[in-house]
Amino acid sequence: MAKRLIPLFNRVLVEKIVPPSKTSAGILLPEKSSKLNSGKVVAVGPGIHGKDGKLLPVAVKEGDTVLLPEYGGTEVKLDHKEYYLYRDDDILGTLHD
Repeated sequence: MAKRLIPLFNRVLVEKIVPPSKTSAGILLPEKSSKLNSGKVVAVGPGIHGKDGKLLPVAVKEGDTVLLPEYGGTEVKLDHKEYYLYRDDDILGTLHD
């Protein structure tokens, strides 16, 4: 990546995961069968300051796979790739294998 975007405050930069549209055997999958709105965290901001002035860190870290809301996020294009900026509290959860 030629450009590096580091989010400010409690923002998280996410690259959405595109589900496969075909199985390894070549069977085409309908769009609704693989509609899990998830993404991989590319970069995170330092966090946001609370009322007492202490820094509240972001709950996710780079490399995490996260569950995203159906709507929202700010689209950002860097080097012909699409990324989305979300607030830390907009992310619904993390996904684990």
